[in-house]
Amino acid sequence: MASPIEQVAPTALASSNTLLSVRDLHVHFPRAKSGWFQPPEVVKAVDGVSFDVTRGTTLAIVGESGSGKTTTALAVMRLSPVTSGHIQLGDTDLGALEGEALRQARTRLQIIFQDPFSSLNPRERAGAAVRAPLDLMQVGTPAQRTERVAELFKAVGLRPEQQHLFPHQFSGGQRQRINIARALATNPELVVCDEPVSALDIAIRAQILNLLARLQRELGLTYLFISHDMAVVEHICDDIAVMYLGQIVERGPRKAFFANPLHPYSVALMSAVPTVHGGRKHAAQRIKLSGDPPSPINPPAGCRFAGRCPMAEPACVAELPPLREVVPGHWVRCRRVDIVDGLPRAPLQMPTA
Repeated sequence: MASPIEQVAPTALASSNTLLSVRDLHVHFPRAKSGWFQPPEVVKAVDGVSFDVTRGTTLAIVGESGSGKTTTALAVMRLSPVTSGHIQLGDTDLGALEGEALRQARTRLQIIFQDPFSSLNPRERAGAAVRAPLDLMQVGTPAQRTERVAELFKAVGLRPEQQHLFPHQFSGGQRQRINIARALATNPELVVCDEPVSALDIAIRAQILNLLARLQRELGLTYLFISHDMAVVEHICDDIAVMYLGQIVERGPRKAFFANPLHPYSVALMSAVPTVHGGRKHAAQRIKLSGDPPSPINPPAGCRFAGRCPMAEPACVAELPPLREVVPGHWVRCRRVDIVDGLPRAPLQMPTA
């Protein structure tokens, strides 16, 4: 259960310009018993997550595999069962919607999936895939839907005549453009991007990221961007939240975070990003963490990163630190972050080249 500090503090971030507000989100998955007399096990995939996303901005949620970032995104989309917590989209309580009310609300939020190959029906033409949300939600007349699909193809950099092609006739980047067009069909306010460029060639990634940035400027879109690639996140996000074992361990504006990551886990992630020195990319000064993350079935009572943290001390293991605001807008879940001359100082420093 989140501490009173964590339940109250993130609320201070909310404003009238907030589109998405998530409070104390828990997503737990029960597992089958391993034996007749064994207690049931529960996987705590997301365990007390709170954040806000301002209209027209991008919040990136980052972390390694198993951190809970994708489960958080699916819970926001109501594609994953929510154990407890509150999800608010504008003035709508998404967590309270069911049936037809939830189906109608889906016009306001859409998702771009990670794999452009498996997220399209190989037997459905590209134009029909983009038109499907309009038909399902009965948006406009048939003639208006046809016109809308042509507009979307042009908006994402595809030719109108390509509507008649099948997915296998497109490259990976073009397929992702189709997925983006489909996500925009209903004029959503929020678009969840679940690692939308991780399956693409490096040369195509920049094109898709630039496309997403342009569409955001032109349409006023709000993005919840899921990624494990810090270089991609730096290119597109306004704010960043770092997750580790189901919890947010750091949250802050992009510039402040990349200039001075505070949580030891964030510093370790940043050290793995290749940097340019002398015209060559390298990450020779990477911080190598020992050990494996704890089990989400039985997470430790204290800081969940303490077992792998080179700066941990006994108090870190004994009690879970709250997510505290060390400077305006910059939050961190680490008791060892100090304030020196009015500025936060990380306990683990980035290695110098």
